[in-house]
Amino acid sequence: MPVLPPFSASPPSPDSSASPPAGVVAALRAAGCVFAEEEAELILTGARTPGELAVLVERRVAGFPLEQVLGWAGFHGLRIAVEPGVFVPRRRTEFLVDQAVARSPAASVVVDLCCGSGAVGVALAAALGPVELHAADIDPAAVRCARRNVVPRGGTVHEGDLFAALPGSLRGRVDILAANVPYVPTGEVGLLPPEARDHEPLVALDGGADGLDILRRVTAEAPDWLAPGGCLLVETSERQAPQALATFARAGLTAHLAVSEDLNANVVTGTKD
Repeated sequence: MPVLPPFSASPPSPDSSASPPAGVVAALRAAGCVFAEEEAELILTGARTPGELAVLVERRVAGFPLEQVLGWAGFHGLRIAVEPGVFVPRRRTEFLVDQAVARSPAASVVVDLCCGSGAVGVALAAALGPVELHAADIDPAAVRCARRNVVPRGGTVHEGDLFAALPGSLRGRVDILAANVPYVPTGEVGLLPPEARDHEPLVALDGGADGLDILRRVTAEAPDWLAPGGCLLVETSERQAPQALATFARAGLTAHLAVSEDLNANVVTGTKD
């Protein structure tokens, strides 16, 4: 771990035009942070004292995701609270939010399944206006973090395994079911960047032997929970997309694949007729 020089001044305020201390930038760059100067500026705005600044830099140098170091992630124009050990929302998942809004702009009941921090549900609520919002995750740490984001939007967060976490009153009423399921094949988890592999929960990454185990479970039950015309949306890889489409069709959903080359995002949508 690079050794940081002692800090002789308090971190600048967020509106300061001062450049980040050279020692901070050098430490981040030595740790392999490609955007070291930009990251240093973000860390500086979150540090209230030189000691806190040193701790934040040391955590980033140790490989913690920047969002976990800062305590927040930018997602779909919002600032989402992120805690250590919780899956960090990816920018490519903004495409799933956009697809959901485009397909169901009048949605009134939204469920964010495998919610992690609750970023998808919160972004949907922000884009759609007043909705009945529910989020669920099996990981207690994710549920705790999601409550920080979802409850202020008037939503409810549930802890449990997929649909078992949801109140039965939602059955047949869900307009948008967003399920950002884990889809990394078990044998490829070890190939992920250390930030994800070492600092995010395995349950949020590992999708089973072919990466589609959780997708299949969600798809099998989704029709019972969707309202007529309601849609299920999942993110998957380009390689897995044909199998995901076939899985949706077998469940009786009208399936569609949307691709964003800019975000390297693949979203499968299934609509209940």
